[in-house]
Amino acid sequence: MLEVPDTQALTGAALEHIKADEFMPDEERSHAEAAVREDESEALAYLVDPTDLVVDIPGVELAQASWSSEPVEYDPESMEWDLDEEDGDFDQEPDNA
Repeated sequence: MLEVPDTQALTGAALEHIKADEFMPDEERSHAEAAVREDESEALAYLVDPTDLVVDIPGVELAQASWSSEPVEYDPESMEWDLDEEDGDFDQEPDNA
């Protein structure tokens, strides 16, 4: 989970990143800028490169990467957001009855 308290800063950084990309065709640049202005998730996607996340890990070679993000309302009181628990019930003892 990632919290973005300043969406304007995120969007601005993504727009600067797109502007500085000398290899991006103008048509793609226009589309990218519009997408970033419309959706903070798109802004994040232009700033985070999955390759950078694993490039220095020994024994790992990135074959393909994709990811997505979406805005959600975070409620720390909700059981849905209990970050100490893994998905599923892995801590329960197996039923040997």
